[in-house]
Amino acid sequence: MLRTIAASSTLTGISFALAAGLIYSLNDMSIKFLSSGYPLHQIVATRSAIALTIVLLSLRLITGGWHHLRTRRFGFHALRVGVVFISNITYFLGLAALPLADAVATAYIGPVFITLLSIFFLGEKVGPHRWAAVVAGLIGTLIMVRPGAGTFQVAALLVVFSAFTYAISQMMVRQMRGTESTFTMGFYMQAGFLLSSLTTGALIGHGEFNIFEDQSLTFLLRPWVWPTASDLPFFIVMGLAIGAASLMMAQAYRLLEAAVAAPFEYVAIPMAVFWGVTIFGTLPDLTSFAGMALIIGSGLYTIWRETVTKKA
Repeated sequence: MLRTIAASSTLTGISFALAAGLIYSLNDMSIKFLSSGYPLHQIVATRSAIALTIVLLSLRLITGGWHHLRTRRFGFHALRVGVVFISNITYFLGLAALPLADAVATAYIGPVFITLLSIFFLGEKVGPHRWAAVVAGLIGTLIMVRPGAGTFQVAALLVVFSAFTYAISQMMVRQMRGTESTFTMGFYMQAGFLLSSLTTGALIGHGEFNIFEDQSLTFLLRPWVWPTASDLPFFIVMGLAIGAASLMMAQAYRLLEAAVAAPFEYVAIPMAVFWGVTIFGTLPDLTSFAGMALIIGSGLYTIWRETVTKKA
């Protein structure tokens, strides 16, 4: 009976991680699309306002009350918001300057950081099969990024730093799962993002600092722009995606060990290729497809291995 419950919990967590990865790709695509005409703080503020609405509506409909908003770990929530805000800002700045598939692939060095941090900070045991899956995913990522071919510019290093801080934030989720619900973490995250982005906009959102030609810096320092009717759907999709996906991913990391949940986020890479082709007209070459196959294979192998282990 206990084994059945454990297996069910694992598969549920994997489903949440996989769905979140698919939905997150909509967020990346929308931000990449909007980065050429809108400032970063405006995009984050709009996204957070929509996502916060999603979290509050979900909380009300599912639990029927607001008691999940109470917390005794407000300081820890604030620290996590700061870490994730830095992770998101550095990732979006890199995303503005890199092709979508390159940026997403570079970011997926994150699961390697998560695996390492889960050993030192959470005391999790990572067996050889999980290590093999993570290493295969990393090799696939390196094939897609192709260091030495000009990919590791400053923008790519920003994305790598984003992956590291993202891994730290996932360690924090694991430490909070015993006392904080998914809705609690989602509420404080989006509320913190909204406050941080509005503050950033008030300080640098007037355009007087926008004197650089670099794509990332222009994205950061561009003044507030009123959205056009054709761009509004991208703002809405971005907010809905991050609201739903953040709740799903938080739940996945509450149900699974960090090293198990991490590989399933790789699904965002083939989705980035898809959006690159359909939205931005960029088609990866055969080398990139080989890297993608390794990354997807590592995730599928982890699913199979976890199912076999639970049955045994």
